[in-house]
Amino acid sequence: MAFATAKKLGHDLIPVVDIGPLRDGSDIAAVAAEIHRANTEIGFIYVKNHGVPEEALSRAREQALDFFRGDESLKTEVKVSSKHRGWLASGGAKMADDALADLKESFIWGYQDTERRTPDDHGLRGPNRWPPRPAGFEAAAMAWFEGAHSVARDLMRAFAIGLGKDGDFFSQNADAPMSRASFVYYPPQPENLGEAQFGVGPHTDFGVLTVLAQDDVGGLQVRDASGDWVEAPPVPGALVVNVGDLLARWTNDAYRSTPHRVVNSSGRERVSLVLAYDPGPNTMIDPRAVYGPDVETQYEPITCGDYLEWRFAKAFAYRS
Repeated sequence: MAFATAKKLGHDLIPVVDIGPLRDGSDIAAVAAEIHRANTEIGFIYVKNHGVPEEALSRAREQALDFFRGDESLKTEVKVSSKHRGWLASGGAKMADDALADLKESFIWGYQDTERRTPDDHGLRGPNRWPPRPAGFEAAAMAWFEGAHSVARDLMRAFAIGLGKDGDFFSQNADAPMSRASFVYYPPQPENLGEAQFGVGPHTDFGVLTVLAQDDVGGLQVRDASGDWVEAPPVPGALVVNVGDLLARWTNDAYRSTPHRVVNSSGRERVSLVLAYDPGPNTMIDPRAVYGPDVETQYEPITCGDYLEWRFAKAFAYRS
């Protein structure tokens, strides 16, 4: 038995994009064009000069590892709620009906305001479930959420401009977003589990946009246009960003939501910091709003909230 394998990354497959000129306004059009091209070809980019301090990333990883290495009784105190907030144990998710359950553990939280208040108006958002230990966990988690959310907002502006829309087109209903952040823990994966076992199985992301901070362990693999799996290793100083299914739907599949998976064959623990960016639950996802009423599309309008609830029900055992 062996691990599922992948080819080495070709330098032209996933581009590294400097978004500094987008953030400071010095060359928004050029960055938007570069990102637009990547979104239509592979749906993945590395972004550098993203504005999230390395210190914040390191602190978040430290806190995440302290939590995942802790007693299971402590983690059980914040077991995932019906609102998809808290700790999700290994085996709690699988990415296809006929797949093995993922090896990963996750801790999930969402938007909260400066008074720690959270919207509770939808089945996928409500009170965050913060563990009492380690000290500083909530602060580190929210620093990642806010930093990654700023990156996502910048990128959504570039996406809109790349599609010929006003920069605020995708963010008009995002003051209290449905976005979810997570710390994801991948234990060392034994080789004898075979090629069908994954840290997280082949899947596309459900929502609009994902921002990912990898550690130095690696294990992310992306499927290219020919159907081959290709390694997407960490790039120092860069975050990974990919298009999700909801943005592909919104853009009438002009932007590609590309399958990816994780195989942790390193023999070491792996921790990823994730932000799944989504606007407010009542945001209408409709390609006609992007391209006009006469565009040919297979997609009926659906709200962001309704779409995500449908997808989560299929993927997470606790929602059955």
